[in-house]
Amino acid sequence: MKNASSSKLAIGIFDHLDEDGSDIARQYEDRLTLAETCDRLGFYAYHLAEHHFTPHGRSPAPNLFLSSVAQRTRHLRVGPLVMLLSLCHPLRAFEEICMLDQLSGGRLELGLGRGSLPIELGYFGIGADAAPERYAEATKILMDAMRGGTLSYQGQYFELNSVPLTLRPHQRPHPPTWIATSRPESASWAAANGANIACVGPSWTVRKITDAYRAQRERSIDVDDQTPFLGLLRMVVVGRSEEEARALAVPAYEQWLKSFTFLYDLNEIPTPPNLPLTFAAAIESELCVVGTATSVRQALLGQLEAAGANYLLCQLAFGNLPLEASLYTATIIRSEIMDPVG
Repeated sequence: MKNASSSKLAIGIFDHLDEDGSDIARQYEDRLTLAETCDRLGFYAYHLAEHHFTPHGRSPAPNLFLSSVAQRTRHLRVGPLVMLLSLCHPLRAFEEICMLDQLSGGRLELGLGRGSLPIELGYFGIGADAAPERYAEATKILMDAMRGGTLSYQGQYFELNSVPLTLRPHQRPHPPTWIATSRPESASWAAANGANIACVGPSWTVRKITDAYRAQRERSIDVDDQTPFLGLLRMVVVGRSEEEARALAVPAYEQWLKSFTFLYDLNEIPTPPNLPLTFAAAIESELCVVGTATSVRQALLGQLEAAGANYLLCQLAFGNLPLEASLYTATIIRSEIMDPVG
């Protein structure tokens, strides 16, 4: 397992591509610029969320945007975190995955999930009661399809009859898989099935998840020798002073929060109990890490160690943060955490 204090700590980018107040096309171009910079700086991967009918996600088709990222970068791995299998036919998902993995030269990191907000699924006519079973069926079909050949399946939601699978992913037997989880039970499933995990929350709660993952992995016989990623997600802003960092982060978080709660407010749904509703609460809960290069480095490495995580997922762009601020934070993370001097 990688050590959180290692000078070669793997660090990736997580993005909601939430509305920043600018023209959509301009925001896409800014994110591509950020991806190019992170590619040159040696970041591991760009993980993109999927959301629908909300300013919280301006990339409802993550694979489409990530195909552009793949063409603008050389080493940066790309992947949805997560691709909502509840909303698409698993055969269509399989074909998109094969295309993206081939277009990227085998750089796909495949996050899978059913969706965290039922109202988004409901707009597509998918009821909350049906989502878990539909997701389970779609996941099985998708993983079976990775083996190639001809596929048949009979289930409650999908029926496949001798489908010829003429595409294949670049990576064999399939791209690395991920789930986003806040529960130890899900982490145990991920460990048993060879999936990486991404977690958000205070370090002490994430530690329960990573401990469950490691415990299950020790019990599993069929796991490979590859060290899994146990990811910790943090929104990060680095400034040249504490005051500058805070001046950037406070309005950005407030705008991000407004986008996050858009569908909750529109449909009069209570927000998640663990959602920090103020910037101060976001700092207290460790969702946001804001400050100078030195203070941010100390905070992030300490939280990684406390959480038992070995992969840092940095949300470098959120709300109305200027592109220049995100680029500066990326540069500091490279120099102070990925490759520290001394």
